Amino acid sequence: MKLKEYWPSFCAAWRLKRLPLEELMRFADQPLPIIVTLTSIPSRLNTLHLTLRSLLAQSMKPQKIVLWLHHDLEPQLPLSLSELQGEIFEIRYVDLTCSHRKLIYSLRIFPDQVLVTCDDDLLYHNTWLERLYNDHLRYPDAVIAHECRRITRTPEGELLPYKQWPTQTETGVCGMDLLPIGYGGVLYPPGALMQDVTDVDLFMKLAPKADDLWFKAMSFLKGTLVRRSSVPCPKPLPLIGTQKLSLRKTNVREDANRVQWEVLCDYFDIRIN
Repeated sequence: MKLKEYWPSFCAAWRLKRLPLEELMRFADQPLPIIVTLTSIPSRLNTLHLTLRSLLAQSMKPQKIVLWLHHDLEPQLPLSLSELQGEIFEIRYVDLTCSHRKLIYSLRIFPDQVLVTCDDDLLYHNTWLERLYNDHLRYPDAVIAHECRRITRTPEGELLPYKQWPTQTETGVCGMDLLPIGYGGVLYPPGALMQDVTDVDLFMKLAPKADDLWFKAMSFLKGTLVRRSSVPCPKPLPLIGTQKLSLRKTNVREDANRVQWEVLCDYFDIRIN
């Protein structure tokens, strides 16, 4: 977390804490036909309610928010989290502990629904979901993301380190070589991914620590275009004290993302660039 993010994060969290439960849990007359789906880990249970409050306080509310947790966490659920459960927000318990569970269970249970993934350690702008949905209306068959990188190789065909995959600053850009970045929020229309996406044994073998790359491979193989939001949201604010346990060190700093993407490309014969 950057030093300049502490004060904005503190202020945003303070405002969210002050929102009445009745207002947050009130079902919208015309909710967006979207299911927001996410997961979490034990160390974030006590701050997770703030992320959920930012989702419940959206300018246009989703039809449902589903949080997938491991069974062992059910007795540890804090009141700040359990009191948010209602018509919009629900918690479901599963066996998996990997980050892929944020999406794969919702794909199985809600196969005909538009799904949006997000992270559990961030505060989202109140128009975050509305902006994704507006682009979905214009491009109903595309995967829509607020944040993307472009998968890039050298002229000789060697895959560059992940940190050298350029972050896309252009709005509305699309391509098969775009990688949706999960923390910004990613919208998946029904049928956007290959059926193999829910194959636990396969993704634990090929990309056990890279759900973003696994989902990208599944959309590429299905021929689904990725598009960056035409009106991207401000970047979500990190929650203070939640960044210590993260896949970032392994996947980005140690370049495990490149290794796992090469494994996926070799296995599925994926050719990008």
